[in-house]
Amino acid sequence: MANILQTSFLPSTSSLRRTPISGSKGKSQVLQVKAKIREIFMPALSSTMTEGKIVSWMKSEGDKLSKGESVVVVESDKADMDVESFHEGFLAAIMVEEGGVAPIGSAIALLAETEDEIAEAKAKSQSSSSSSSSSSHKSVEEQPKQIEEAASSVAASPTVLASKTVALGSDVHPASEGGKRIVASPYAKKLAKELKVDLGTVVGTGPMGRIVAKDVEAAAAAGTVAASPAKPAPVAPGIELGTVVPFTTMQGAVSRNMVESLSVPTFRVGYTITTNALDALYKKIKSKGVTMTALLAKATALALAQHPVVNSCCRDGNSFTYNSSINIAVAVAIDGGLITPVLQDADKVDIYTLSRKWKELVDKARAKQLQPHEYNTGTFTLSNLGMFGVDRFDAILPPGTGAIMAVGASQPSVVASKDCRIGMKNQMQVNVTADHRVIYGADLAAFLQTLAKIVEDPKDLTF
Repeated sequence: MANILQTSFLPSTSSLRRTPISGSKGKSQVLQVKAKIREIFMPALSSTMTEGKIVSWMKSEGDKLSKGESVVVVESDKADMDVESFHEGFLAAIMVEEGGVAPIGSAIALLAETEDEIAEAKAKSQSSSSSSSSSSHKSVEEQPKQIEEAASSVAASPTVLASKTVALGSDVHPASEGGKRIVASPYAKKLAKELKVDLGTVVGTGPMGRIVAKDVEAAAAAGTVAASPAKPAPVAPGIELGTVVPFTTMQGAVSRNMVESLSVPTFRVGYTITTNALDALYKKIKSKGVTMTALLAKATALALAQHPVVNSCCRDGNSFTYNSSINIAVAVAIDGGLITPVLQDADKVDIYTLSRKWKELVDKARAKQLQPHEYNTGTFTLSNLGMFGVDRFDAILPPGTGAIMAVGASQPSVVASKDCRIGMKNQMQVNVTADHRVIYGADLAAFLQTLAKIVEDPKDLTF
C-alpha cells in the first residue's frame, strides 16, 4: 500500500462581495472566506528515516489530484515508495524538485483546493523558498538567471547556450538521456533487470519523463538492447579516483545505525557446526523451491524458541523485552547499501512457505519496494557470507536487537571421531554478537548447542 501525503492548512483568505438585502442601509457586506491551501509534508516512511529524497514527481504543477492518487516517489533510507495524496485539489507549487532532499515534516509542495488559489499558492511558495526549499531546489530556480547572464558573455559561442537551453526545456526527463540518475518506477527497474534492458537507452513516457513498465517492455520487444552500439566492457566500475562522494539516503541510514551500535556493550561467541545432514536435506528438497537461507532461518528460529532471552532486546538501558514473535532478519546486499528483509514468525511457518516468502522479499528488496514492516520488525539477525567462500567473520549488532549471527561457508574438514577415527565432515563456523546487558555467555553457549543439534539432525525443519 502506498503511503499517504500529510497536509496542513496555510492561512489564506479571499473576498466575496454580497449584494445588500432589503431593510439594510444599502452597504454591501464583505465575507472573508478562507482559501484551502495545504502544505504537503515530507512523510516518514520508516521509523529510522530522518529525511527523504524526491526521486520523481508523478504530477506537474497545475495538475488535478484525486484522493488516493500517487503524486511523488520518495527515496527513504530503505526503499523507493509511491506516495499518495490524502486530499483532492490541484498541485499548485512544487517546493522541492527531483533530486532534492528534505527533512521529515518539512513542506515539499503546496496543494490548492481550486484553480483560483494556484496563483496565491505559488506566491506563498516563492516567499518562503529561502527557508523551506532544499539546496537542489534553489539551484534549479537559479539556472534561468545563470543562462541569461551567460548569454551576454558567450554571445560568440551560441552552441554553448543552445545546449543549456535544451537541457532545461526538453520534454524528456534528463535521467532518460544518460543522466546520473535514471528515474523509473520500482517495477520498471525490476522488469528491466529481468529482461536485460539498459534503462539508460529507454525514453520514459510516464509523468515528468519517468520510465514505466510499458517503456521497458517496448524496448525489449524492439530489441533496443541488441540495437544499441556495443561498448567496450569496463575493466573496473566507473569510479573517478580522488573524488568525494556523499552518502546516499540508504548509506546515511546504515552509517547512523553503525555508529549507534558502538554505544552497546557487545561480546562474541563462536561455534563449529557439522552440516552433512543439512546439506543432504537441502539437496533432497531444493527442487521444491527450498533455499538454504530459509533452512538456516528455520533452524535458528526453532533454537530461539527454546532460548527466548537470545531473542530479547534492550532499548532504554533500564529494562529488556522478551519479544512475543520470532522474526528472523536476514542481511541482503543491494545496489548502494544493505537491507534486512524479515521472515516473520519463522518458527511457526513451514519451510516451503518460508522459502517462497524469502524469494518474494529478496525481489522486493532489490526493486526497493519493501514496506517498513518487512524490514524493521526483526528480533534476531542472520548475516551469511558463506556463498562467497568466507569461512568466518564477525557482524555488528543492529540497534534495537539482542543478537546477530554471522554464518560462514560449509567446508570439508578433517575431524576426529569419539572412537579416535579420522574422517571428513562438512563444517561451518558461526559467530554470534550479542548485547551483554541482556544476554550472557552461558545463554549464547546453550543457544548454539541447541542450534547445532537441530542442524546436525534436521528432521524438524520440514515439519
